[in-house]
Amino acid sequence: MSPLMMSKIAYLAAVGSLTALIGLCVAWELWLAPLRPGGSWMVLKVLPLLAPLFGVLHQRIYTYRWSSMLLVAYFIEGCVRAYADTGMSAALAFLELVLALAFIVAAGVFIRSATAKRAET
Repeated sequence: MSPLMMSKIAYLAAVGSLTALIGLCVAWELWLAPLRPGGSWMVLKVLPLLAPLFGVLHQRIYTYRWSSMLLVAYFIEGCVRAYADTGMSAALAFLELVLALAFIVAAGVFIRSATAKRAET
């Protein structure tokens, strides 16, 4: 597969997983399974996810690099809460884990294919 096609697929996967993770975290902490009834301040964990959104949407390689390191924290939170929580919260934690891992992999593929694409030109 050409680096251009890989870059496009990885871009779509990264954008999709990041936006889905933002939506999941908001819905989780406000409506689906908040720590306290009526929502909790844990919804503020979404704020760091908004920082890389602009750079990811504009395909900035540097943003992909540091945001993949940022999402390791969300992957770890998903692991811990999937293990420790029960019911709906554990299922949402597993989904958070999957979305964070999907972004990390997609960012890695995007960085590799984008740098390969630059090397060809």
